[in-house]
Amino acid sequence: MRKVIARGKAGSSGREPGVRPSGDAVQSADAGSERAAFDPALALPKKRSLAIAGHRTSITLEDAFWRELKASAEEQERTVAALVAEIDAARGPAGLSAAIRVWLLERSNERAPRPE
Repeated sequence: MRKVIARGKAGSSGREPGVRPSGDAVQSADAGSERAAFDPALALPKKRSLAIAGHRTSITLEDAFWRELKASAEEQERTVAALVAEIDAARGPAGLSAAIRVWLLERSNERAPRPE
């Protein structure tokens, strides 16, 4: 069975289907919020190579995770490779990219303020 998604009338938006409005036309649904609007570019995975534990390896991470990984390494005054090597050594059967994402999530949760 095919799922059909209802859309407005063709041409009612004044732009072609699948074409995103540019610049000022894109607004956050909650413009007054402290959080930044979602940037789809941060969700695009990219493969990067680095050396850990004496061998070259590649990890595929979305830019949002890569930025957080770099920031974490800088905060700890170490290289990204050294931090990834530590995560790699503790990851067990999980894939390295997944282990990095989970490590970053756990770190974020540890830093988040807890409601009383």
